[in-house]
Amino acid sequence: MPLTHSAAELSAWLRLSLEPGLTPSTHYPLLSAVGLPEQIYALSAAALARYVPQQLAIQLATGASAEIQTQIDRTLEWVSEPGRHIVTLADADYPQSLLTIADPPLLLYINGDAARLGHPALAMVGSRSATPGGCENAKAFSQYLASHGWCVISGLAHGIDAAAHEGALLAGPDGAGTVAIMGTGIDRVYPASHRELAHRIAEHGALVSELPLGTGAKPFHFPRRNRLVAGLARGVLVVEAARQSGSLITARLAGENGREVFAIPGSIHSPLSRGCHALIRQGAKLVETAQDITDELGEIHPVTSRAASKPATANAAKSSTAPGETRLSPPDTPLLQALGYDPVHPDLLQARTGLDIPTLTAQLLDLELAGHITRLDGGRFQRLKS
Repeated sequence: MPLTHSAAELSAWLRLSLEPGLTPSTHYPLLSAVGLPEQIYALSAAALARYVPQQLAIQLATGASAEIQTQIDRTLEWVSEPGRHIVTLADADYPQSLLTIADPPLLLYINGDAARLGHPALAMVGSRSATPGGCENAKAFSQYLASHGWCVISGLAHGIDAAAHEGALLAGPDGAGTVAIMGTGIDRVYPASHRELAHRIAEHGALVSELPLGTGAKPFHFPRRNRLVAGLARGVLVVEAARQSGSLITARLAGENGREVFAIPGSIHSPLSRGCHALIRQGAKLVETAQDITDELGEIHPVTSRAASKPATANAAKSSTAPGETRLSPPDTPLLQALGYDPVHPDLLQARTGLDIPTLTAQLLDLELAGHITRLDGGRFQRLKS
């Protein structure tokens, strides 16, 4: 995407976004009343005082501070590199979906394919401390959705976010890709352990931030990031979430902005299912397969591939088969009957079956390798739906 602004125009936008004391509540009335940032900075303090407090008017009518000018120069140098973009509210390429939220950002920093922000998108969010089964679900759903034309948006965090990005990347070059919304400046990766993942997202999707270069991770940045995750998407899927979870904030923001909210149910015994169950009680759509989502939102362009041939299902098997391949039905064994579908500790399984420990361990391993059960945190096992 070529730059649509001159250096002077972009500098004015950057200065406006960096200006101390300006907030969305003052940005937008000022832009509406005066015009583009260059026009704002061309006014006298007396003229600006009609729209903002006098001290702020004097600040705007004075040249940029040395600190802000340094940041502007650094940013102009950053955006001159291939694959880097800054999109402002005045650009035709600014995501139209963000214009429907309460406080769209003045500009977006983008590293990667900026056109991804205009694709039909679904956000996928969930717990940072997700279970292995939850991560497998996120990855399988994401791969299927990306294979069927839906760009997958998430927040680059540990757990469900990372699994969602990974799944979308597995859809390959024919997939719709993935977009990571960052709670830091776009030149900072948080968590640092996701640097390699962020690099792959920039190559096959896009990294996006509204925060200035060099901005570190602060707790109050992430709720603002979440509003962009929800705002860019047509719907939000919550995979796993505790009752007090940032994912529920994202889901609430999505609902308030007219987006669809989906949730995968889980065990009644799992704390990470309670947030999803609360959403379902409040009207979120319960989903068991990724096709439940495409049936609701519509299919964009099915991709002819093994990965796209069959909808991903919740509790997708951890096995050698691809997400689209048929998995053998589980055998009707006493151990599986004793396991049921809730997470169960081996001690309870031994009490239910009467099996000795070596036999029980061997049978659990066989079922796990065959993709009929999964091992969870704390040594528990859970049956996977066939």
